[in-house]
Amino acid sequence: MSFLDVPIHSLRKAAWVGMTVLTLVPGPSAQALEAPQGKVVLTVSGQVADTTDGKAAKLDMAMIRKLPQVSFTTQTPWDAKPVKFTGPRLKDVVSLVKGSGTHVVAIALNDYRVTIPTADLTEHGVLLAHQINDADIPVRTKGPLFIVYPFDSKTELKSSKFYERSIWQLKAIELK
Repeated sequence: MSFLDVPIHSLRKAAWVGMTVLTLVPGPSAQALEAPQGKVVLTVSGQVADTTDGKAAKLDMAMIRKLPQVSFTTQTPWDAKPVKFTGPRLKDVVSLVKGSGTHVVAIALNDYRVTIPTADLTEHGVLLAHQINDADIPVRTKGPLFIVYPFDSKTELKSSKFYERSIWQLKAIELK
């Protein structure tokens, strides 16, 4: 039997079934995040499902400020007095890009790197601060982004292990 011998109603039915199946099968996903409108202040790469360019999620300060904001005041080993930090929780940044993995590799402007277990993000409420004492953080004073733990919230956080995981002048994170 050739194509020409098949009744037209059978061809229509086959075409309809094929088109229905194609509409139910997801195709390649489009970039789920809007491209940043301002200067990129953070690039999130690695195990990231939602990107701005197909490879990584590039975020500007407006995108970071749209996330739920949290503030806490804590004493740090770098400051004489307790400091108020404001920004989204780092876990919310990871959720925004639909990130996964067991570790966050944080990279500073000077290429200093630190590895943070993703369990810390929830367990300790790690913050991606963009403000200190209600003012934006300039690059010359640890900005524009600073990963910080609420050191005063738990005795265990007042140790070099957690101080070393705090990183200022953050430019990128890679989820592994």
